[in-house]
Amino acid sequence: MIKNIMSQKTQIIGGIHAVRTAIKHPDSQIQQIWVDNKRHDKRLFELLQSLKKTTIQLNKTNKEALDKLAPKLRHQGILAEVTLPAAKDESSLENLLINLKKPALLLILDGITDPHNLGACLRSADGAGVDAVIAPKDRASGLTPVACKVASGAAESVPFIQVTNLARTLKDLRQNYGIWTIGTADETSKTIYQADLAVPMALIMGSEEKGLRRLTREQCDELVSIPMQGMVESLNVSVATGICLFEVNRQRYA
Repeated sequence: MIKNIMSQKTQIIGGIHAVRTAIKHPDSQIQQIWVDNKRHDKRLFELLQSLKKTTIQLNKTNKEALDKLAPKLRHQGILAEVTLPAAKDESSLENLLINLKKPALLLILDGITDPHNLGACLRSADGAGVDAVIAPKDRASGLTPVACKVASGAAESVPFIQVTNLARTLKDLRQNYGIWTIGTADETSKTIYQADLAVPMALIMGSEEKGLRRLTREQCDELVSIPMQGMVESLNVSVATGICLFEVNRQRYA
């Protein structure tokens, strides 16, 4: 029987991919792992072999116990208790930009309050090779257990930076680092496909309900939109983020 001894600073992740990703990133700080000792498949075996090189506590149990500990997770026979990743600050952003060896790609989230959307944005950011995700400290979601779970490992792999004054940060990015700031807005006629996204840039996504705030909008070098063909006027912010980020990839690497 598994005793739930987790603290408020840890969460349970499940599945071979999620646990393998956590092992690769030291910031995950895995506390312990539970594995179904009756499950036999190649990927799980390889993951368990890699665990032998670590000091992580490994608990052998059964599927029923795993299902009870994490009833909503597709655990594939393995669960891990991990420390929630911590957000970074402005000094981390400065160090990151100074040491970049390629044109910057930053994702700015202006007041995204839904942790599900934050997690999905982080996941897209990881897939698109984003250098950092930046968000304000106030009136926005942080790295909550829900956000981290939805991110599926991206909260550990992509630097998440919280800043005190987003408008000031955007001004600093433009003036001191030569980063082009591109905001998204439904009403503009210029589309994401018409913008030059190969330059060092920050993509700025507005909140779920109100879009970009006025001070944020004033710091944008240009505004772009995603052309819509149907009756729906706008997309969910995490879906729109994925579309925009992979258009950046198409322009840069296709």
